[in-house]
Amino acid sequence: MDFSFDEDHQMLQQQVAEFAANEVAPGAEERDHESSMPDALRQQIAEMGLFGITIPQQYGGAGMGVVASSIVVEEISKACAGAGVLISAHSSLCVDPIMTFGTEEQKQKYLPGMASGTTIGCLSLTEAGSGSDAGAATCAAVLKDDGWHITGSKIFVTNGKEAGVMVLIAVTNPDEPKRRLSAFIVENPTPGLKTGKLEKKLGIRCSSTAEYIFEDCVVPKDALLGEQGRGLKVALTTLNGGRIGIASQALGITAACLHEASEYAKTRVQFNRPIGKFQAIQNKIADIAVGYAASRLLVYRAASLKDQGKPYAQEAAMAKLFAAETASRSANHAVQVFGGYGYCKDYPVERYLRDAKITEIYEGTSEIHRVVIARGLA
Repeated sequence: MDFSFDEDHQMLQQQVAEFAANEVAPGAEERDHESSMPDALRQQIAEMGLFGITIPQQYGGAGMGVVASSIVVEEISKACAGAGVLISAHSSLCVDPIMTFGTEEQKQKYLPGMASGTTIGCLSLTEAGSGSDAGAATCAAVLKDDGWHITGSKIFVTNGKEAGVMVLIAVTNPDEPKRRLSAFIVENPTPGLKTGKLEKKLGIRCSSTAEYIFEDCVVPKDALLGEQGRGLKVALTTLNGGRIGIASQALGITAACLHEASEYAKTRVQFNRPIGKFQAIQNKIADIAVGYAASRLLVYRAASLKDQGKPYAQEAAMAKLFAAETASRSANHAVQVFGGYGYCKDYPVERYLRDAKITEIYEGTSEIHRVVIARGLA
């Protein structure tokens, strides 16, 4: 089988790789230290058209699909995993559900701004008592004459600080266990919506992770995304696609680990020769290389299936599980190759180690993914 990219994807990869190396990588350490994403970088990403990579051309996007989006997220994440998830969460967690479940009016209203990058998107799903058990949400939306009245809170919202539009999952039918949730498109700012705590995190520190507080926040009746009572379907479908995005982020981190460890092993001399000549170091670099190659096949297989409109949930779960655990393992290997220097902020591998860990947690933990995969085999 031929797993090579076509000409358009090769060109995209080259362009994004150059942009990432020249514009994204140089400020990665500072963004990590400051826990911030400069507006100037977001504008550069927007000017590259990367926020609209999956959006159809009729709405102002590139219309290139999920394989293209995975290329973008991988290449940006090589330079800065926080910048990579900015694009991934925007595209897979907000753009994708609007494209999949939205009305034509909703698509025309929101997608052009999201394609241009003037509006950043996010998914507002997780609550303090509702993590892996998404169906246990308590944030509620009540329909009244003037619209939907939303009350409650959400946490761990990626892109929460920057987002101008969110896909919100809230309770609308509390007495119907199988249909208790619905999805909404909520603009930010909206009266009654407040941004609460911004999380201080171990890794991907330049990516914002916010709390949202809804205090009788009123949104129009036509803010409903999809059918009332089908919010869990919207959430789970969205997360299936989001797993490909996070797998792509993890793939980029692994690629960065491979590059840094290989280069350092060529130049670091101990016992009168480069450490890359020692079998112990060679074994670690080989393990990273094999992990990257296997992860890449899983990631782009899942992305290709989604682009073809074929079932992909199982493949997405496999890709995310394997790529995430590979990224963490590879970052550990890279730090070990660097030795004491790897533990210091003078080199980027300690940041890779911190950034990699979250890929095993968000968009479903590794434990949840094993459940998903096992159920798919039953």
